[in-house]
Amino acid sequence: MRIDRAVLREVPLELREFFEISSGGMQARRVLLLTLEAAGVEAWSECVAGETPGYSYETTDTAWHVLTRWLLPALVGTEVEDARHLDPVPWLRGHPMAGAAVEMAGWDLEAKRRGVSLRDLLGGVANAVPVGVSIGIQGTDGDLLDKVEQHVAEGYRKIKIKIKPGRDVDMLRMVRDRFPDVPIMADANSAYTLPGDLARLREMDQFGLMMIEQPLSHEDLLDHAQLQDRITTPVCLDESIRSLGDARLAIHLESGRIVNIKPGRVGGLGSSIAIHDACVAAGWPVWCGGMLESGIGRAHNIALATLPGFTLPGDISNSRRYWEEDIVHPEFEMVDGLMPVPDGPGIGITPRVDHIEKLTTRKAVFDA
Repeated sequence: MRIDRAVLREVPLELREFFEISSGGMQARRVLLLTLEAAGVEAWSECVAGETPGYSYETTDTAWHVLTRWLLPALVGTEVEDARHLDPVPWLRGHPMAGAAVEMAGWDLEAKRRGVSLRDLLGGVANAVPVGVSIGIQGTDGDLLDKVEQHVAEGYRKIKIKIKPGRDVDMLRMVRDRFPDVPIMADANSAYTLPGDLARLREMDQFGLMMIEQPLSHEDLLDHAQLQDRITTPVCLDESIRSLGDARLAIHLESGRIVNIKPGRVGGLGSSIAIHDACVAAGWPVWCGGMLESGIGRAHNIALATLPGFTLPGDISNSRRYWEEDIVHPEFEMVDGLMPVPDGPGIGITPRVDHIEKLTTRKAVFDA
């Protein structure tokens, strides 16, 4: 099978509300969408790189550069036996989000070529996956309580609350007092350090949190191990896990007890499966995080979350949680806290190509 064509588009999407984490906030996303064509089949993926290097060194613009300068020119025109293993520039160091866009489009292509769902090609086992919701840092405590109450009423099975120094212990206490039985976790996005914040992080043990996600630096597995040894709340690693090697080292050091797997962050679906398998072997539960994706990226995440080790609710919310209008049909909508898994070929949903074309601000086309 020859890769005949690749199309990369930049599509701006407005969030329904300002979304703030410890390192900053955003009101809009510059989404990169990749289309691959081969043997009459069209496959889709999304590059999750953000507008700034606040989460990763990769950004929308660096990913565009790497994709258009190296990855896509090397890919188009090549013959492949199995599109799940697209790696057109094996010498490329880093840039997992750009590489994941190519790799994940390959999985969609291979699934469609075989006439099976992406879930089935991945080896997934679920027809629906439990989902949670992520709440950004709010302007007031009252705003936060209103958001939690709204999402609990909607049926989400996990409430993730973004925190930072000064908006953490008292805020979590208030939420726990109001919602004593709701599954709650905190996400720090590397906002804390040791030893200075150890006492503050220990205080959070009293709230019965499911986990505290990425409390320390994205590069410091050793400090996370020391922290986990000193608190009872499970530490969940996110930004620290960029590869199977990172996951194996974290397990060896006991740097936490849970891993959030985001396929874009770790280089694609193949790497995600390998990390999943390593965590399952170690007895660590995993869950699928989100990067404010459109429905195209969300479809890939949902398929991944059907693997058996994904036992905790993921950040795979309704399309309308973030967007007034998604770019896929049908839009994603959970039922009783569960997100149905598309069972059509590939990602199982249909990109709204005409709508996407109207929104596109930048486009690069590569033909064989």
